[in-house]
Amino acid sequence: MFKYVTVEEMRALEANADYFGVSYGEMMENAGRKSAETIIARYKQCKVLVVCGTGNNGGDGFVVARFLSQAGYQVLVILLGRAGRMRQGPALVNMEIAKGMNIPVIEADTPDKIPREAFRVFDLIIDAILGTGYKGTPREPARTAIQYINESHAHTISIDLPSGLDANTGECSDCVCPELVITFHAPKKGLERYNLETADIGIPKKAYDHIGPGDLIGLKTRGDFAEKGGGGRVLVIGGGPYTGAPAFAALAAYRAGAEIVTVAAPKRAADIIASFSPDLIVRPLSQKDVLSEKDVAALKPLIERHHAVVIGMGLGREPGTLEAVKKILPLCEKVVVDADALQPGMPLHGIITPNVHEFNRLSDKELKQNDKASADNVKLFSEKNGLVTIWKGMPAVVSDGRRVKTNSTGNPGMAVGGTGDVLAGIVGAFYCRNPAFEAACAAAFISGAAGDLAFDDKGFGLMASDVLREIPYAVKKYRPG
Repeated sequence: MFKYVTVEEMRALEANADYFGVSYGEMMENAGRKSAETIIARYKQCKVLVVCGTGNNGGDGFVVARFLSQAGYQVLVILLGRAGRMRQGPALVNMEIAKGMNIPVIEADTPDKIPREAFRVFDLIIDAILGTGYKGTPREPARTAIQYINESHAHTISIDLPSGLDANTGECSDCVCPELVITFHAPKKGLERYNLETADIGIPKKAYDHIGPGDLIGLKTRGDFAEKGGGGRVLVIGGGPYTGAPAFAALAAYRAGAEIVTVAAPKRAADIIASFSPDLIVRPLSQKDVLSEKDVAALKPLIERHHAVVIGMGLGREPGTLEAVKKILPLCEKVVVDADALQPGMPLHGIITPNVHEFNRLSDKELKQNDKASADNVKLFSEKNGLVTIWKGMPAVVSDGRRVKTNSTGNPGMAVGGTGDVLAGIVGAFYCRNPAFEAACAAAFISGAAGDLAFDDKGFGLMASDVLREIPYAVKKYRPG
């Protein structure tokens, strides 16, 4: 079966590569150089026409033009647009480098400015017009350029994919018809019908197995929904012996983009939690100090009205409380289980957020903070139990039993009470509108990133409330586009 990388997966890998030290500019340089090497190995020196768009695919084309020119090919570039309107970034940089090398560049922002004769007299045409981010039918002047390329008798090579192909669907109703496609890193949908070569652009292994900003691509939060309630509704069930924990989780859910957050807590705890913030909706339970099996019936309709449930923080371990949790968990379609609810024998599912000691208790393992076997053990545990685990070691590990990723954000200053509750709240907010593994990865990254921002300011005087305040800034800083 033809295996390919999706557009979103490729964007995520590139974003993570950039975050872990291989910049977008370096990847563009690698892509253009590798493409030029392939062309030089296949075609003797000749007249080459490089047709570039104004985006990153065009930037790849300018790098190709540079290397071919240095190798003795006669190169002309047609830029389908105005150089002055290109965005700041590596594509613009490479266009300026090409011009600085006296490679002729014709700017054609309308069809009538495209020199049609060039498509007839050049021996080789390089298509670098539209990349993986393009969807729909090509617009002018790209449409006319594609027509001229297809009418030409020159050899034609497409860079990354034929311009006009929709890599999300594989459809290609009005696109370049190349004799060769040089794609980057891995094939994309639709390329199975072409003569294909794949070029390594230097994406490091860490971009796959470590969580980075790329794991926030596609993450849906409140800003992606126009209607009220679109950000998701989170129910926090916690409190009893402890009151700060459920409040931290609830406020973190708000800061991470949830639109409505409700806290269900025993009466005494509910009064205290309500005093933390007027933003919180607090529902007192039947007992003064503990969650009880008597509360299950009343919680059922409340659970049904929320998109995700976060349970466990501050509940305590009274036998009656744990029996209530056992009955509540099966009622939850999407649930984040933390702290006191993480006990052997619980019907765990959804996402769990154990610290090192809680995980060892659940799995009968003896992992330590920096255990090299943590990834394998967390993956095996998740697979066996059919859930997603965020193992709160240093570094943290996230797995759904099939995939496993390490998270490198966060710092020793976060080893303070309440930061785990903040993480659980972020997970709950993201889980409302996203799949479990993706929500868990994004939450682990944002929680640690918020902690890093707080540590920059507070050092080892950091408190959980400092992390809480930095959540929106971490999302704004690291969520791509």
